[in-house]
Amino acid sequence: MRRPRILLADDHALILEGFQRLLEPEYQVVGTAKDGRELLAMAAQTRPDVIVTDISMPNLNGLDACRKLRKTMPEVKLLVLTMNEDSELVATAIRIGVNGFLLKNSAASELFQAIKSVMNGETYITPMVTAGMIGSLMSGNDGRDSSEMLTVRQREVLQLLAEGNTMKQVARILNVTPRTVAFHKYRIMDDLHIDSNAALIQYAIKHGLVAA
Repeated sequence: MRRPRILLADDHALILEGFQRLLEPEYQVVGTAKDGRELLAMAAQTRPDVIVTDISMPNLNGLDACRKLRKTMPEVKLLVLTMNEDSELVATAIRIGVNGFLLKNSAASELFQAIKSVMNGETYITPMVTAGMIGSLMSGNDGRDSSEMLTVRQREVLQLLAEGNTMKQVARILNVTPRTVAFHKYRIMDDLHIDSNAALIQYAIKHGLVAA
């Protein structure tokens, strides 16, 4: 019987190695990626059954990578594994098509449980955050935040700028002109009522687009 194929993504090499050793006795780990763009390329190349990804990764964060993967590989199961316990982030992840949400301080056995659940077509959310989601729903907050007003390309530009790239560097990474990057940057600032680069970086950190 063919073992399920797993692709792992995290920007910390030690975490990747640890998860790979943990999963390999039961699953076939087809690759590891260190950022969101590498994840997209490896997913297209290896065609995994399940992708286990962190959220805070350079170049392209895990949630925006999942947004793209849900469109290009609708059959793949997406499992987010993160340190971030924000219930709004969980709601956003589920809304964009993520199949499961785990915390990195969960027990190792819960990772196996989550993989099996999503492979069976279920949605898995760790009990460590479900209480917060219920409270958010009862207060009338559906989990949406202002970053969801932005397009995927705008979030890409915002993340890359917040990570310290110049507009020319962002243009090279995204294969667009610096003028296009500038257009996106100032449209973002206008839409979000942000008036400085420092405030733009703080916004990106607050909304999980880059690590603090």
